[in-house]
Amino acid sequence: MAVYTEVSREEARALLQELRLGELTAMQGCAGGIENTNYFVSAEQAGQQRDYVLTLFERLSFAQLPFYLHLMKHLAQRGIPVPDPTANAHGDLVFELKGKPAAVVNRLRGKSELDPTPAHCAAVGATLARMHLAGADFPKTQPNLRGLAWWNETVPTVLPFLNAAQATLIQNELRHQNQLAATPAYAALPRGAIHADLFRDNVMFEDNEGHPLLSGFFDFYFAGVDSWLFDVAVCMNDWCIHLESGTPHVERAHSFLSAYERERALSAAELELLPALLRGAALRFWLSRLWDFHLPRSASLLKAHDPSHFERVLRERAKQPELSSRVKDPA
Repeated sequence: MAVYTEVSREEARALLQELRLGELTAMQGCAGGIENTNYFVSAEQAGQQRDYVLTLFERLSFAQLPFYLHLMKHLAQRGIPVPDPTANAHGDLVFELKGKPAAVVNRLRGKSELDPTPAHCAAVGATLARMHLAGADFPKTQPNLRGLAWWNETVPTVLPFLNAAQATLIQNELRHQNQLAATPAYAALPRGAIHADLFRDNVMFEDNEGHPLLSGFFDFYFAGVDSWLFDVAVCMNDWCIHLESGTPHVERAHSFLSAYERERALSAAELELLPALLRGAALRFWLSRLWDFHLPRSASLLKAHDPSHFERVLRERAKQPELSSRVKDPA
């Protein structure tokens, strides 16, 4: 989250009133993330104050947004802890503010856990599996916009910024992922709506008598239809690694996968392809961080991510072709 487009209190107040959420009482720009303009806003109605997130979408179009917002609404109605978009009197979820599409969702309780334990990873794995199953009948469709087609388009754009070793790595991995995508085994992977960006800072926890209680997944604006296994790989590349080195954290990975499989068992074919998708997920985020780092947009609050982190993750994943069996049985 960042602030690219300045919104006045008067403009925010008018939107909250249109949505019948009450009178604006507080408003603060959000500094985390890099895709959209976000504000934390509070509103009072009938003596009660509630907290929301107001988002202006800097890249997504009016045509694209219904997929994300209706997916969140679909999941919320099925008991998955996600932000629930607010509709106006006509049932619309997307609005125009400063000439850009905007939405308002409830703000989740709790805080992100940036140093997760195996218990945190288990909660994420179980909730991710339930989310996949809850979204299986979601009727709208949209491809993963940061999937293979985007990788093929973006690698030539970032190549001039790479040294020879990095260029070799990224081109070889892209070739590997294109070959994988052409196989029948890849085409047969179970598919549906995925979050595609479920990092530690996109999950909230509350404390439940000393035990972590997962209170929500948020920031669905990279979601799309892709293999559920790719969503698993994205999560494992953040939740189940040592951040300093990019190496796998086997205990966390075992907790994550075991909890996921208690809700939705992975097939033998999925386990066979997991190492390759872990590599693909690392490539995807190395690419996006290279793009954002070397071709930045201006924003009044902006923290760019270090691209070298996912370069390390990719190198580690490429060294461990048997990772899937190791995380299933860490002994």
